[in-house]
Amino acid sequence: MYQINGKEYPCCTSVTMGMIGGKWKTVILYHLIEGKLRYNELRKIMPTVTERTLSLQLKKLEEDGIVHRKVYTTKAPLKVDYKLTPLGESLVPLLKSIAEWGDKVGVLT
Repeated sequence: MYQINGKEYPCCTSVTMGMIGGKWKTVILYHLIEGKLRYNELRKIMPTVTERTLSLQLKKLEEDGIVHRKVYTTKAPLKVDYKLTPLGESLVPLLKSIAEWGDKVGVLT
């Protein structure tokens, strides 16, 4: 049994899937591989995700320490950007493998 951030997981794979599983988390992380992005940039890259879903998924990724959220309050309008933390950066090889596998499946079907 694994316990991380107050959550219990039955095995190591469930830890990974608990943190990055679901429809949108891996997509968000994949787009952040190249560097920080603002919220609106993510919305443009991912036009089919709802604002609510994107906000919730970013919040969960931030809570799990995978994404860092930085708010710039020096002048209006408020600017917020997101980037991978060192923990998030450790997922890059996995995310690239997932993307490569998806490319291969897309060609085979």
